Amino acid sequence: MIKVRKGDIVELRINKIAYGGQGVARVDGLVIFVRGGIPGDTVTARVFRKRKGYAEAEIIELVDPSPDRIDAPCPYNGYCGGCQWQHVVYERQLEYKMEHIRESMARIGSLVDVLVHDVVPSEKRFAYRNKMEFSFSDRRWFLPNELHRREPEGGFALGLHVPGTYHKVIDVDACLLQAEMGNQILREVKGHVKDSRIPVYGLKTHEGFWRFLTIRYSNAFDEWMVNLVTSEERPEIIEPIADNISRRIKQIKTVVNNINRRKASIAVGEREVVLTGDGWINDRIGPFTFQISTNSFFQTNSRAAEKLYEKVVDYAELAGNETVLDLYSGTGTIPIFLANSVRAVTGIEMSRSAVQDARRNCKENGISNCHFLCGDIREKLSAITASKPDVLIIDPPRAGMHKTVLAQVLSLSPEKIIYISCNPATMARDIGQMIRDYQLVEIQPVDMFPHTYHIEAISKLRLRKRV
Repeated sequence: MIKVRKGDIVELRINKIAYGGQGVARVDGLVIFVRGGIPGDTVTARVFRKRKGYAEAEIIELVDPSPDRIDAPCPYNGYCGGCQWQHVVYERQLEYKMEHIRESMARIGSLVDVLVHDVVPSEKRFAYRNKMEFSFSDRRWFLPNELHRREPEGGFALGLHVPGTYHKVIDVDACLLQAEMGNQILREVKGHVKDSRIPVYGLKTHEGFWRFLTIRYSNAFDEWMVNLVTSEERPEIIEPIADNISRRIKQIKTVVNNINRRKASIAVGEREVVLTGDGWINDRIGPFTFQISTNSFFQTNSRAAEKLYEKVVDYAELAGNETVLDLYSGTGTIPIFLANSVRAVTGIEMSRSAVQDARRNCKENGISNCHFLCGDIREKLSAITASKPDVLIIDPPRAGMHKTVLAQVLSLSPEKIIYISCNPATMARDIGQMIRDYQLVEIQPVDMFPHTYHIEAISKLRLRKRV
């Protein structure tokens, strides 16, 4: 028996891919997760972490590449946390994602032989994201071919994080997941910030001024929003930059400044200052127009979102007189898509700004039969249990439903439930609890995030007939 230790160099044959994007190999029954490995690869790898039940390794040499392996077009691939699978044929990515859903349903939900349809592919494989968030750092993490630049450039980075780290930031000049003009904005901002000579934020020291750059894009209207997140409000520094980039790039409709004094590493400010424009842009999903403010939630792949919502409408099987309850309703995108096919929709959402956006979006689209409740879903659900909806839409965060919400849903017992999830594991857990009362009819995955392991899935459930 081979005993694997930290630091060992081993030859491995990758036979699976794990949820999270790592290849999976085995040595005498020990599972080894291999960064960048894909099924079909034979690699020489160094073990860098050993635990009781598994090990983790990184590739030293690609001995025999998988037939599904291709050259990644991005120079940061393999180092940046934005993508995991640029080196994998796209059609195989879709198969991996479908298998993740099947495995989660069987392993976590104890649901085998579930009908999982082929993944609906994304129309765009690159430049599909309408929002990108970049971090400033005073500790640049260098790629191997950049180590000679460490001394002159070591104190500045604007880019994306190394996977699994909060303080290692790769300085990037472009990201292929956003449109090229977004990369131009990124480079413009980077140049102005360097010229300002104002220190960027230290992720360990919590000192410095520049914290994040968030860029949003509306493909429908060709509009850009730039959000500069800083640690304090200093208009004499930031206003000239906002004016300058707006003059140079005419498609920038608005520039805002979020001020975040907290240590928490989030690109949302405690307050916001609109520097140019209105502080929002418009985008469109299907026939509907949505006003997107700086910190609004909006699906990052607009065209794929349209396919997702069309499938929700299809699964709801609406006749026109139904009442619908939408939990975690966000900015009202799903209620608006359903509104013309039902009698009424009620949405419940905790975020006050999201509810304000939802009401405004309904008004903009001439929708009058949507009603939104702002507050904790557990409290709001308990107040409306007397009025049973015909259809219940559930689109929870990655953590899934709180157990109290799940119990309330089961006591409400609507005839149909449409469960939308970005996390196969928590979807399987929740549906596994619902299956005593509901039949899982089918699941339709939609690829919103090419070149990543992330997948959206829509589950159709129907109330079981009482015997």
